[in-house]
Amino acid sequence: MSESSLERQDQRQISPDLSENMEYCKEVMGNSNDLMMRPLQCLHKWPAVMLYIDGLVDVQILNHSIMESLLQKRDLPEFSADDEHLSYLQNDILIASDVLLVDDMDEVMNALLSGSAILLLEGSVRGLKIGAAGWEDRSVGEPVSQTVVRGPMEGFNENLRTNTSLIRKRIRNPHLWIEEREIGQVTKTRVAVLYLEHIVDQEIVKELRRRLDEIDIDSILESGYIEELVQDETRTLFPTVYNSERPDTVCAALLEGRVAIIVDGTPFVLLVPALFVHFFQSPEDYYQRADISTLIRLIRYLSFFIALLAPSFYIAISTFHQEMLPTNLLISLAAQREGVPFPAFIEAILMELTYEILREAGIRIPKTVGQAVSIVGTLVIGQAAVDAGVVSAAMVIIVSITAISSYVIPENGLSISVRILRFVLMILAAAFGFYGILIVLLITVTHLCSLRSFGVPYMSPFAPLIQKDLKDTLFRVPWSRMKTRPLSTGTPNKTRQTTKKTKR
Repeated sequence: MSESSLERQDQRQISPDLSENMEYCKEVMGNSNDLMMRPLQCLHKWPAVMLYIDGLVDVQILNHSIMESLLQKRDLPEFSADDEHLSYLQNDILIASDVLLVDDMDEVMNALLSGSAILLLEGSVRGLKIGAAGWEDRSVGEPVSQTVVRGPMEGFNENLRTNTSLIRKRIRNPHLWIEEREIGQVTKTRVAVLYLEHIVDQEIVKELRRRLDEIDIDSILESGYIEELVQDETRTLFPTVYNSERPDTVCAALLEGRVAIIVDGTPFVLLVPALFVHFFQSPEDYYQRADISTLIRLIRYLSFFIALLAPSFYIAISTFHQEMLPTNLLISLAAQREGVPFPAFIEAILMELTYEILREAGIRIPKTVGQAVSIVGTLVIGQAAVDAGVVSAAMVIIVSITAISSYVIPENGLSISVRILRFVLMILAAAFGFYGILIVLLITVTHLCSLRSFGVPYMSPFAPLIQKDLKDTLFRVPWSRMKTRPLSTGTPNKTRQTTKKTKR
């Protein structure tokens, strides 16, 4: 006997006895008070019951669009088949847009918990699932983590259908395909995969389907679960799946041939494949002129290296390579450190740990006192530490510019990777000076070149070198010259535009 037939045998069928079905629902849900059962005489002829979960359905739709149509009195035709009266209700009576037949109690329970109402009739072994979802949602607001000066101010919310509609609103094309599945044995979380069928590399879509179908877990409560379960490599500090709460960013990625993953219950949408250069790109880069965008992007790369290397460089120079400093600067630093009891490495570790604690505290504490804590942390503690002779003023400057530079990186995942790697660099700089820094950088670059994101080299288009894709990496060329989509995604539709620059 096949596995599918065994599963069908294990499923509990709908009983023709209404009271038995009602008792089963109560038993499964532990007599929960939000399970509502409304007995009625359907069309004044058939005993029936309406089942729904209070808080998951729109009561206005239930009362005015569904119940009123079921409680009216009509002259009914003669029915010959067993379920013909259900088809009559489905096609001729109920005015709801989503009315489907359900065959077993597993479908009934799943539909109830998804926000649908269920109509069961006495003597029938099938029921009707009526779409009436209407739980409370957060309205579409401004993105919190990815703000821009110029550009759309809409952000995703926690409702999957709202998020897909925000994308549909921007890409009005029938080739935008949406595949939905439920993941999580207990939570049964809806997950949607979006892609432009005529642009995406179908091999990436097939690989994503395979990885999603292999997930066997109790719960999916946020897109971070999916990110960790589908990424190519788990033993890496660097994110290989991009996430965004901006519809315009997701639409731009879809138009480049990437795939979006939307998880019900979170405003953060995943994008694959994700390359290293993507984490330095902001949607505002494409709303400003090319020269302005290029300057800002170069500042981001510079900030990345400052956030990564500034403390370790200070440790290496002050400990091993003092001859690299100008004499006046060396004398100034030596005078500052004269009363400091700790070596440069301990001094840097103390300041970096203090900053990390203050940063985490600023995220967790209530917003009403968050500003006060940040002022106390940056001004009072820093100045007091210098006055007490615990750290030097130069170290406060180094840690401050490092902290500010880390906030310039647009994507928080890469910023966290930099924070972790910074401590490794500080340890090796204290042990071996510039040689230790060079060793860490060589290992890091080698590791980055070995990473893949759904089969695409993580360091594309630098390694391997794809010259046509360099137009949108360290710099951004004008739109009139961005005629092709990124070749690294493997898109079969390479032409983005055929616009010719007009001379005036």
